[in-house]
Amino acid sequence: MKKTQYDNYLKILKDELIPAMGCTEPIAIALAAAKAREVLGQMPDHILLRCSGNIIKNVKGVVVPNSGGQKGVEVAAILGVVAGNPDSELEVISGAGKEDIELTRKLNQQGLCTCELEEGEENLFIRAYLTAGSESAAVEIQTKHNHISKIEKNNQIVFWQQGIQIEDSGDKSQLNIREILEFANEADLKDVEDIINRQIEYNSAISEVGLTQDWSSQVGRTLMLLSNDDIRIKARAAAAAGSDARMDGCAMPVIINSGSGNQGITCTMPVVVYAKELNAEKEVLIRALVLTNLLSLHQKRYIGNLSAYCGAVSAGAAAACGIAYLQGADYDIIGKTLINALGNVGGIVCDGAKDSCAAKISSAVDAGILGYEMAIRNHSFPFGEGLVEEDYEQTLKNIGRMGRLGMKSTDVEILNIMIGR
Repeated sequence: MKKTQYDNYLKILKDELIPAMGCTEPIAIALAAAKAREVLGQMPDHILLRCSGNIIKNVKGVVVPNSGGQKGVEVAAILGVVAGNPDSELEVISGAGKEDIELTRKLNQQGLCTCELEEGEENLFIRAYLTAGSESAAVEIQTKHNHISKIEKNNQIVFWQQGIQIEDSGDKSQLNIREILEFANEADLKDVEDIINRQIEYNSAISEVGLTQDWSSQVGRTLMLLSNDDIRIKARAAAAAGSDARMDGCAMPVIINSGSGNQGITCTMPVVVYAKELNAEKEVLIRALVLTNLLSLHQKRYIGNLSAYCGAVSAGAAAACGIAYLQGADYDIIGKTLINALGNVGGIVCDGAKDSCAAKISSAVDAGILGYEMAIRNHSFPFGEGLVEEDYEQTLKNIGRMGRLGMKSTDVEILNIMIGR
């Protein structure tokens, strides 16, 4: 692999695999509000949030971490203003305490914050506008959950950076299955092991909490009761359990993928479970997770971080490829695993972050593992049927087109149903 491409892939991993607490959409709202509070320099009289539909959709059903069980856009913004540290980015409200929780509850009841739908913007858009008397401050987040694109003070722009800088974050348009496999095989361990080891540590910890405590709808714990020591079910349970805890407000940080903690957990835990079962060496596990993470990011670059297409599907398919890598799979097995999984569950809708995300994760991982089991037996869905093509890359493009463009109207209808239009 050329050094320029090697460095690009490494930048992508470093930029994408970062820690976040709770569901990333309410945390992004808290980050925007906390930064605006810092710029304003005082407690606001009012907070006006303008958010894209996908942000509102993904905040509606989840508990904001460190909030004492409170839900909603307004809670996330107020807690960010009351207790947020914007320097902590997607762990912005990690320092919130009991007094902050009660003040947030009180200010929310008093109507400190209002939220409006912002139409005509990209799917990931947040604008927090704070006022205190004649003073005002505004912060916008776009494209990525931690990317502050604009800052205003008293209606004057003091900072503006519309796009993500490729030189800092890497160019995901250069990703492809063959070179991802090559990078996973050839990466110098010292370049990737800290990134991947942190992902294993964080995501394994929240998975364990989900498996041992009563969180959410307990999808992971239910699967474990049914597993009868079946490795396939245990892999699904480990991934689902992390989501159970996360969607119910567990404040433990996770390492995200494509801006999503659920996708980060889904990329990680099935591969970790299989590696333990297979007694795989740590180096092989690290390389398998490099492959998994990049394959998930590769799929999502066609779809976008937020859409009506459930991102767990991409992560589940990628996790199955990581499982395949642990067992020595070549390019064709990995390609067939992807198309078998996507030909099965591609198109599961995202109707917001909530309890059922854990069940969708389980379904996606199940489809991925089935796709791998088919592939090693030289079975795959016939090329040219539906969205599946002989060219694995073209299949990913087809799925991406369906998710980004074909499901656009679905996204609108889901949002209309959820907000009661």
